[in-house]
Formats: sequence, structure tokens, C-alpha cells
Amino acid sequence: MTADLVTAVPDRGRNGTAAVSGSIRGRDGWPLESATVTLVDRTGAQLGRATVDAEGDFAVPVAGTGAATLIVAAPGSVPVARSLSIPPDGLRLGVITLTRPGDAAVPRPGRWTIDPAHSTIAVTGQHLGLSRIHGRFARFSGELTVADPLEVSSCSATIEAASIDTGNGQRDDHLRSGDFLDVDHCPEITYRSTAVESAGPGRWTVHGLLDLAGTTRQVPLEVRYSGTRPDPWGGVRAGFTATARLHREDFRMNWNQAVELGLSLVGAHLLVELEIQAVLAD
Repeated sequence: MTADLVTAVPDRGRNGTAAVSGSIRGRDGWPLESATVTLVDRTGAQLGRATVDAEGDFAVPVAGTGAATLIVAAPGSVPVARSLSIPPDGLRLGVITLTRPGDAAVPRPGRWTIDPAHSTIAVTGQHLGLSRIHGRFARFSGELTVADPLEVSSCSATIEAASIDTGNGQRDDHLRSGDFLDVDHCPEITYRSTAVESAGPGRWTVHGLLDLAGTTRQVPLEVRYSGTRPDPWGGVRAGFTATARLHREDFRMNWNQAVELGLSLVGAHLLVELEIQAVLAD
């Protein structure tokens, strides 16, 4: 059983009834709404059963105490079972992660090319400190070289700066100007890794150099591996998610407009989120 569990705590449930509860996720971190959770006693008799909700949470009411087995199953995933000792006040479990057949802790060694049609590079910033503005880059390319040991792996990516799209033409033109991306003088944004270190099962911190708007800075990426699947065309694909936080003034994007004392039009920090699907090229 693959599980990330916090310390079990009592759970009386929403109606005051003792329950065994928790959350079910896939390797990609998304809730598995199709999962079912069953509790059985030592004889195999069913004590309770529940399906997860849209958030991946479940709660199985229990009327008794003692030894039991929790069984979690979902279509296309490897079922898991865990022995429990149910106290009078119930149990609150943490996140239980289901894997799929053939999942490994690391992707297969080789060269993987990013599939832009099934990948996203998104950027989020704040406006007036009130709301978030979301944008994405429409045109990019890159590849990952997975090595054994994994710590000597590498990755690189190139983004067409002018492909920024926030859904507002006037704002996008301003972002392309010399106040921000300066696409006339810096048409490409590039990233090149310099080191990879493990951050837990299926997670890594990738250290690398980001060249943005003519300035190069060290920027770490927090990466999570989602698994590997065959595709309908005879290929093999791997999924990754990654996040990075940037201070835009580090890249000489200093334009702003004061609205009132202590409040600016554009926030100083940017959140970069990547959803990457890569195809095995070797």
C-alpha cells in the first residue's frame, strides 16, 4: 500500500457518529472520485462501505471498535489494504495514494521530449492585491534526459515569450513590451537544469538557470512525477507537474503603478505552474 498518512486522530463524523475517514488520491495528486472504501472485520464481514466525494474524501461510519481491515479500490488502480485498530471515537487518516499497474517511483531512463499539445506552462500574478490574473505561454519546447542515477538527470526548455496569453489583448501587448518580457530584444525564455535532488518518493527539486527578459537567475523547480502510460500510437508517455515562484523584479521587470500608499497595481511575485507530458524518444 502506498500511502501518505498523518497521525491517526479521533473522528466523530459530521453527525457525531464515530467514523473512519481520510482522502484518496492518484499519483498525480488528483482526487479519485471513482474509489470505494470498505471496512471488514477479522472474519471478512463487512462493517461499512463508502465512496469518495468530489474532493476525494471519504467517511465510513462505524458502530464498534477493535481490529479491522480497510480496503481501497478504484478502476484502473492497484487496490490496497491496511490493518486498523478502531478506537471508540473513530479514526481520521491522512491521504492514501493509489498507483496504477506498472507505475514506478521514477520514469524510465532515456530522452523524453515535451508534447506541447498535452502540456501547459501557466503563470499567475496578483492585480491590486485583490484577484489573480492567469496567463499561459502557448508555444514552447523542451526535453528531459532521465539518467541512472536520477541525480545526474537534466532538462531544458525554450518558451516563445511573445506567446503569452492572458485573455486580454491590451494587457498581453503590455506584457510583451519593454516594461515586462521585452520580446523584441529577448524573444525566448530558456531554462536549463544544473542539479537534481530527491525530495521524497516521486518528488524532486530541480535546480536550474532561468533566462528571462535578458536576465539569468537560479530558479528551483519543485517537481512531482505522475507516472508512465502507453499511448494509442505505440509510444510511452510520462507525466510531471512542477512549480516555481519568481520575484519579477529579479528579472528587471520593475514597471508598476502606485494606487495608494503601500498598494501597487501589479504584484511583485509570480507563480509558475507546469503540467508536462513527455514522450520517450529513445
